[in-house]
Amino acid sequence: MASSQPSKKGLKSSGGSGGASSGVKFARRTSSGRYVNLSKDDAESFGETSGDYTNYTVHIPATPENETSVATKAEEQYVSNSLFTGGFNSVTRAHLMDKVIDSEVSHPQMAGSKGSSCAMPACDGNVVKDERGFDIMPCECRFKICRDCFLDAQNDTGLCPGCKEPYKTSDDDDLPGSAAGSLSLTGTDGKRTSLIKRNQNSEFDHNKWLFNETSGSYGVGNAYWPPDGNGGDGKSGGGLGDPADKPWRPLTRRIPIPTNIISPYRLLIVIRFIVLVFFLTWRVTHPNNDAMWLWFMSIVCELWFAFSWILDQIPKLCPVNRSVDLQLLHDKFETPDEINNPLGRSDLPGIDFFVSTADPEKEPVLVTANTILSILAVEYPVEKVACYVSDDGGALLTFEAMAEACSFADLWVPFCRKHDIEPRNPDTYFSLKGDPTKNKKRLDFVKDRRRVKREYDEFKVRINNLPDSIRRRSDAFNAREEMKIIQKIRESGVDPTEPIKVKRATWMADGTHWPGTWTSPSPDHKKGDHAGILQVMLKPPSPDPLHGSGDDDSLMDYSDVDIRLPMFVYMSREKRSGYDHNKKAGAMNALVRSSAVLSNGPFILNLDCDHYVNNRMAVREGICFMMDRAGEDICYIQFPQRFEGIDPSDRYANHNMVFFDGNMRALDGIQGPFYVGTGCMFRRFALYGFDPPKSNLLANEKKGADGNASATETQALKASDFDPDLDVNELPRRFGNSTLLSNSIPVAEFQGRPIADHPAVTYGRPPGVLRSAREPLDASTVAEAVSVISCWYEDKTEWGDRVGWIYGSVTEDVVTGYRMHNRGWRSIYCLTKRDAFRGSAPINLTDRLHQVLRWATGSVEIFFSRNNAFLASKRLKLLQRLAYLNVGIYPFTSLFLIVYCFLPALSLLSGHFIVKDLNATFLIYLLLMTLCLIGLAILEVRWSEVTLEDWWRNEQFWLISGTSSHLAAVLQGLLKVIAGIEISFTLTSKAVEDADDIYAELYLVKWTSLMIPPIVIAMINVLAMVVAFSRTIYSINPQWGKFVGGAFFSFWVLAHLYPFFKGLMGRRGKTPTIVFVWSGLIAITLSLLWVAINPTSSPADTTGGGANFKFP
Repeated sequence: MASSQPSKKGLKSSGGSGGASSGVKFARRTSSGRYVNLSKDDAESFGETSGDYTNYTVHIPATPENETSVATKAEEQYVSNSLFTGGFNSVTRAHLMDKVIDSEVSHPQMAGSKGSSCAMPACDGNVVKDERGFDIMPCECRFKICRDCFLDAQNDTGLCPGCKEPYKTSDDDDLPGSAAGSLSLTGTDGKRTSLIKRNQNSEFDHNKWLFNETSGSYGVGNAYWPPDGNGGDGKSGGGLGDPADKPWRPLTRRIPIPTNIISPYRLLIVIRFIVLVFFLTWRVTHPNNDAMWLWFMSIVCELWFAFSWILDQIPKLCPVNRSVDLQLLHDKFETPDEINNPLGRSDLPGIDFFVSTADPEKEPVLVTANTILSILAVEYPVEKVACYVSDDGGALLTFEAMAEACSFADLWVPFCRKHDIEPRNPDTYFSLKGDPTKNKKRLDFVKDRRRVKREYDEFKVRINNLPDSIRRRSDAFNAREEMKIIQKIRESGVDPTEPIKVKRATWMADGTHWPGTWTSPSPDHKKGDHAGILQVMLKPPSPDPLHGSGDDDSLMDYSDVDIRLPMFVYMSREKRSGYDHNKKAGAMNALVRSSAVLSNGPFILNLDCDHYVNNRMAVREGICFMMDRAGEDICYIQFPQRFEGIDPSDRYANHNMVFFDGNMRALDGIQGPFYVGTGCMFRRFALYGFDPPKSNLLANEKKGADGNASATETQALKASDFDPDLDVNELPRRFGNSTLLSNSIPVAEFQGRPIADHPAVTYGRPPGVLRSAREPLDASTVAEAVSVISCWYEDKTEWGDRVGWIYGSVTEDVVTGYRMHNRGWRSIYCLTKRDAFRGSAPINLTDRLHQVLRWATGSVEIFFSRNNAFLASKRLKLLQRLAYLNVGIYPFTSLFLIVYCFLPALSLLSGHFIVKDLNATFLIYLLLMTLCLIGLAILEVRWSEVTLEDWWRNEQFWLISGTSSHLAAVLQGLLKVIAGIEISFTLTSKAVEDADDIYAELYLVKWTSLMIPPIVIAMINVLAMVVAFSRTIYSINPQWGKFVGGAFFSFWVLAHLYPFFKGLMGRRGKTPTIVFVWSGLIAITLSLLWVAINPTSSPADTTGGGANFKFP
């Protein structure tokens, strides 16, 4: 492929303003990192000797199609070695980097890898390398020539400078990634174009990827027939073959909960509901006339609790379990075939991994690097995986840390494949306790592990030293720039006493300015104001395995191990002041667009930067659901969140087992689980805001009057086929002005379909069409990816409203999943035997409360928005609607919960109870509801497979968060909706972390206003118990029944608050004194106020002293 990037030395020979070069705008990047625009004549006059002009950048034109194999390889290496920048009202530039990091780069796929020196005189370039790292020499004479010199020689004479013979430009050259039988289409010029061929001129219909004219015709539905006369013998490179050859089996199975568990569980729900109705009826019809205010408050709270219980319990009626068949997945998609698949290429769809990070100070880059390494080593076809990291802070520290991770992956990933390492996060793996040689079969495992462990320790040292390394480098370059300015001032005769103003820039390893955020903020180089940056750090791998070296010179034997690495891209979207960048949701949408242009995987798996791949087969288990029968209407696969580093007792219910293993498993039996922000595999087509496929409707429309396939059945699908209300001319209004992005949508939809190998697959694709190689990247494609991450791209589009992650809520994850379910999609909950992903969670009390506050605030926003489930469409199932209603309503339970927590204290202080008499009817109702609650808890623990301790911790933290974070979220949401007032709950650390204790953070006490309500509740209940007990003891006629009733409920409140106070005490009395002073003052004031308002009605009751003391 001829490069769209003209060579440096070719500037002289390219002439003036030729037609082909008229669209090219040249610029030079000086040693100080500035861009200076040049005319063509200026560029020629400078020649090749000036060091300031070694890196030229261009405004990249469209890629030509008359290309040679060597130029294609050179273009791909040029792209991977270039840092692309651009944005609003700025030229997209490609800065060719001599090196990305200070350390040496060895893997041929990585940016900064270099070949041998060019043999051309006065050229300091390097020869292009192939996938194995060997030099590519385009001529049989083996003359070494770099990319630029090769292009110059081809454009000038077409002769090899070594042997003076013409270069071969035939299409027979072996091109990395080429393969016979790839799905192709015919353009308007009559040339064959590959499946994912990207062109920006839109001269032909890109949607013709849907069928292959040489091998068959494919229409909507499950019909895939070979051409007439072929007979379906399999020699055409496609077709289904004889379905009787192998019995059809499903990839997944739905396993119902055992009847002896689920039937009693459902029966108890019905019984408790009936008892609850009778109890509330009795409570309403039997008021306490002596304390109507107490009775009224209690009955209102109990009615709300009953309503809340229904919303939470009814969606749990249909829990299910699921299983997958990984061996069948391999047999169906990756089995070699002598005729159709001799190389054994995979027919699985591609997957794009998204990792988002924002601040390297709050999110350590070593943690992010370990996450990236676990993704690069995932057990999935290497050529089908692409990993993207979004650095929303635009920090050079993150950039270089990711480059270091890619460099270490050259050793880590083959080691994992060779020895079946699990988990594939190196930090976690080397921290495991136990015998590392267990179940290892190779004799060289110990030697290899020792070598990798040593290299990983050095890798951690380099990562941890990066901040100092970048600072020292920047100080040195800034001092050099300052000296240059001083020298110029002296030469010009200007007064040297004038202050010298030099920008304190941040410098990259190749000695140029970092285009992102600088350590010393400067215009266009600070947080919230910097250009868009994109670097392909690992270029796409070859389609076939590449085995490593096993000679004596190699320290590790990788002769039978695939050493390829997945594609890896660093991306930092453009940010400018005055634009709403929509936080994480905006970053995820930028990743969706850039990945659609570069790799366009039909499935997307997003992870937080601290969540790594703990199960190498998890991706395959998730893809089983997407590729199985009836998988075309699945919008996402949600994996459970699992955490490590949590205290063994899980004091604050950080594992959240009841939600992830109970509620989510139950929702899987209805329309699917919620989307919870990380560990989720999306169908890219569903993220674009389309409805699920309506295969029957489309098939009927394309049938003729006789029911046979009409001529239109073989036509390519258009956007209006997916969304009848969408006008093709309105695509820019929905998705933006990128033609490549719009053209990628039907490709992603098609590649994400399951194989049409069964009559029940009503919306499938033919087998074998995804075995073709990925198109090599060119500069114009990467430049388009930079364009779609600019800050202005989403203006006047539907991104964030209908397309992609939804804006307008701090819990954009729940809203995004709700929109998909509301359009009729369904989701799946994938519980793997080994945890799929693991991450970190805040174990500190204050951090945990603020985390829950953010979730609850998002739920309140959902309740007051158009995303309220009350307004859902008919496509949302009834039980699913109740579940989403509960999402928006549960924070409001805090208003009633906090009142109910004060009722026992008020009962003890007043001498009255919520009922007039503790008669048998009340006690029987209370006993029945308690027994039903215990029975439901035991059965739920059994079908959800959580422990009873987990269930109890969840109940405790429900009350803790309900009286603190949920209450604050409701108040904040109401003030925002009614008065437009924003309230933030800040926190300040009052203790220093102990580095010697892995759970030191657990004992940190950070003051926050969220602590006040639970403290006040506890102190008033304790005070009320003391007062009531004393009053009862010294009373002439003690009423122990009312005291015991009130004390029982006070004890119930205090038992739930126990973890809160355990965390509040810290480890060595670190709680700020002001916390107890304020809480005590509030409790005493409220008690005195109560005594003043409701004094003792009968003074005789409190007389008599201790002589009248009687035990009940």
